[in-house]
Amino acid sequence: MNSDPLTKAITEAENLVRAAPHIENDNDLAEGLQYLAGGIAACTHHAFYSSTDHPVLLTGTGPFTKMGLDNPDTLYFGTRMQAGFEYVVNGIRGTTTDLSFQYLAGEYTDDTVPESEVAFDDRELNIATNGHFEWRFVPQRPGQLVIREVFGDWSQRRGALAVHRTDTVGSAPPALTPELIERQFRSAAEQLVNRVKTWLQFPQWFYLNLPVNTAVAPRSTPGGLTTQYSSAGHFDLDADQALVITIPTSDAPYLGFQLGNMWYTSLDYINHQTSLNGSQMQADPDGFVRIVVSDQNPGVTNWVETLGHRRGYFQFRWQRLSRELSEADGPTVELVSNSAVAGALPFIDHNRISVEKWQARIAQRQSQIAERMLG
Repeated sequence: MNSDPLTKAITEAENLVRAAPHIENDNDLAEGLQYLAGGIAACTHHAFYSSTDHPVLLTGTGPFTKMGLDNPDTLYFGTRMQAGFEYVVNGIRGTTTDLSFQYLAGEYTDDTVPESEVAFDDRELNIATNGHFEWRFVPQRPGQLVIREVFGDWSQRRGALAVHRTDTVGSAPPALTPELIERQFRSAAEQLVNRVKTWLQFPQWFYLNLPVNTAVAPRSTPGGLTTQYSSAGHFDLDADQALVITIPTSDAPYLGFQLGNMWYTSLDYINHQTSLNGSQMQADPDGFVRIVVSDQNPGVTNWVETLGHRRGYFQFRWQRLSRELSEADGPTVELVSNSAVAGALPFIDHNRISVEKWQARIAQRQSQIAERMLG
């Protein structure tokens, strides 16, 4: 058995990380190497334990295996599928805000965004009174199913999900052979290099061509979940600068905001407030939410921490919509100095938070993530 392809791929992927054009300091590189380690774990796990014949739902993106500006409010599950065979997804609906299904015909690469054969949320399913549901699907092209379970409130409870192929259910996969193991090592190697190349390139298409410190109007998410609207941008802030982002309170069941680093992954959302969803945001009396993005603590409830990152990405997401969104539903962005933050918040006395209450918010994040954690 030969593991050389994976060894060589790790070296190639590490070289890609070290050569990334956005690296400015040792912290950027350290973050990139941590990102690489998560990619190695995810790709190896997927290559050795996924099967189109005997599918299981795996988590390729999570708190420790991040990619693709992963949403802190979402649990991601996926499996690969072959064309022309019937697959069944069943489970019990949890109390989460949204549960969506997307089948991608192909995979993301550094020059391709795969098409969606289907993309819908659980409103299109027949869900029994006990929460049970079943969905049958025959892919037209080989690809991957992605299921997203979205927490609009981190106290919500996960459901249960499973998948099988109707012609192989009840049977066992073939026994391991040296040839199979070698194919799995090659698969992990290919996935790893593709993963690093893809998510270094992806922001070039959809983010970095936008004017810095601005946000686009809400739009169907380009290159992503087609049942979702998003508004995105990238920030570039000096240590004494902040963004004040204002957005109307939404009638969408799910609204989320997050920051990402230049590796196109979420920041530490467990121990820091680097994201906010509708249940976590503080709304002002005039019906608007005002978020402060900065490195220095402005002492307000809706502070979203950059954690020392001068540059990065930000994104709003709306899901489970019952109408199209317009520019009026989206954010406005104001660049200010840290000393001008209070003056940019018309309800500053309402927004202030004590050190003790801030620590309680972080403790609640840590606890709620632990309750739904997938390692």
